[in-house]
Amino acid sequence: MQVLQVQLEIRPDPAEVGRARRWVRSRLAGSGVSDDEPLAETLILLVSELVTNAVVHTGRPAVLRLTFKGVCAAQTGAQGVAGGTVRLEVVDLSACPPAPRHAERDETNGRGLELVDGLADRWGWSPEGVGKRIWCELDRCPAPAPCGGGNAVAAPGVAAAVVSAAAAAGTAAATTVTASAYGGMAAYEAV
Repeated sequence: MQVLQVQLEIRPDPAEVGRARRWVRSRLAGSGVSDDEPLAETLILLVSELVTNAVVHTGRPAVLRLTFKGVCAAQTGAQGVAGGTVRLEVVDLSACPPAPRHAERDETNGRGLELVDGLADRWGWSPEGVGKRIWCELDRCPAPAPCGGGNAVAAPGVAAAVVSAAAAAGTAAATTVTASAYGGMAAYEAV
């Protein structure tokens, strides 16, 4: 399994949020994750939230890190898309722990960590030097090969089931991927 880690230094300036999003998009493209994949869209939203939190709440420099575990199947000559995990980390110089809260309907702030909790497959934080590291992970679900790799059944708003030949034969459990497998934009658009 290939592992690639890249990082970007963030200045304490709100304009850095847009630069971080552009930087992540370029790194996704280079890692074999297409721009229109749900994982890419969700990751960009998570980058916006975590970098904004670091810039706004600390007023200090930060470091954005991306770690890609797994490879694109196209890079190995296989068909379909390989599974894997993308880990996003933002390390800042504030020792104050993150404070998740539930924003009221008319509030314009306070939803960042709530979105992270709802969209990421896993997230957390830990002390890092004099500051902290906030991280989240998104799993990239494998896609079936176009021919002979399984059958995909999907209905709008309903879970899509990917059934392998082994599962159909009763030798293995089928994998179920919900419509919002990566947290999905549906969850974001409904907010």
